[in-house]
Amino acid sequence: MMDKFTSRSSARLFLAAVPDAGTAERIHQLACVLKRAHQFDGKLIAPGRLHISLFALSGLPEGQFCAAWEAAMDVRTQPFEVSFDRTASFRGRPGNRPFVLIGENGLRHLQSFRQTIGAAMTRRGLRRLANTNFTPHVTLLYDARGADEYPVEPIGWTVSEFVLIRSLNGHEHLVRWPLWV
Repeated sequence: MMDKFTSRSSARLFLAAVPDAGTAERIHQLACVLKRAHQFDGKLIAPGRLHISLFALSGLPEGQFCAAWEAAMDVRTQPFEVSFDRTASFRGRPGNRPFVLIGENGLRHLQSFRQTIGAAMTRRGLRRLANTNFTPHVTLLYDARGADEYPVEPIGWTVSEFVLIRSLNGHEHLVRWPLWV
């Protein structure tokens, strides 16, 4: 069973928070407007692929992947709100800069949630994985050009679950963990 998740394919595996379908569509529509406004050429991220990456799990040996899985199952917290109120471009690879939604005040619960998952991973022996930097964002598109930080009307949703995503020619939600106490 674990082979499905830990195989050495080029697929990426990661834990993420994903918007509900209605919010994903609103984010996508905002991205369409901003793409035109900034005169970007990059392809928009499809609504079904919009997410907030929490932890990358690709390339973990099976034992560590199982420990990460168990850590995810250990997480107990109430659903919480996230809200993004700015856009900006990250540095990225030359010619391939991520254009993203970011925020600050509306993401404090998300940062705390990620710390909770990280603590569970540390208890399972995955301190290296848990101690990675985290800049909460939703990638809207990749483009050769960048844009400075700019305010937008806040857009958010209630995070009521987190998911294990396999990314290879699309996103497949392999496992969902509901939030509850």
